[in-house]
Amino acid sequence: MILPMVEKVIKMPMFFEKGTIPLIFSVPHGGSLRCKEIPERENGIFGIDKGTIEIARKLCSIISSRLKIKENNEKSIPSLIISNLKRSQIDLNRDEHEAFNSNSKIAKKLYHFYHDKIREFISYNLKYFGISLLIDIHGFEKHKRPAGFRDVDIVLGTNNLNSISNTPIPRKDWDKNIRGMLIKKFLEHDIPIAPGHPRRREYVLTGGYITQIHGASSINNSQAIQVEFSDKIRIHYKKYQQEILEIMATAIIEYLDTAQTLKIG
Repeated sequence: MILPMVEKVIKMPMFFEKGTIPLIFSVPHGGSLRCKEIPERENGIFGIDKGTIEIARKLCSIISSRLKIKENNEKSIPSLIISNLKRSQIDLNRDEHEAFNSNSKIAKKLYHFYHDKIREFISYNLKYFGISLLIDIHGFEKHKRPAGFRDVDIVLGTNNLNSISNTPIPRKDWDKNIRGMLIKKFLEHDIPIAPGHPRRREYVLTGGYITQIHGASSINNSQAIQVEFSDKIRIHYKKYQQEILEIMATAIIEYLDTAQTLKIG
């Protein structure tokens, strides 16, 4: 009796779309849907990363509008997976033992659905393109950063570069990977980003469970980066948000083109 109910729930709290380019956007904490069949978590962080679903959809739209695959003139679409569930019920950026109430079979089913779908997208990208880039989208509040740290609007996390390479990256090549290209592009436009200033104390978020298990340290040629957007970008200044997303889309496209995974038309 439980299985039909689980399958019905899966269609509502999770949205996913399989793309045609080796790029995946993940949004684990943007949802506000409460499922009455799932109990609340007892420990951890419960806040919603407001606006992150909108940001992911806008990035998909911007990138799709700029790219075409030359051979058949088909629109290029990133893969997208979104959790619409409240983080207080399932935290998809945590190990299973911390992510949900262990008594909930539905929560467990949904948790594995989300991560299995990411693995499916990665496997597809690796098979057809030889590389996969996962961008995990999150949010932070500027006023909550520790005192004494540089004020920034974007924070990048790569588990100390381990989620984008399974071998050490020489410092001279740091600007050639996706993290380095994002940093360079934002600094060119005077967008405060961390890491980005070698002589100032940085507010650094190293990346969470999603980048750890779906990135290069776990899956060869699968790169993953956690991008944290401030509330200034996500909520308060939409014109600024659009500027940020246009810059970010440019960096992503240039990186994928450099990685020779796309033919840009």
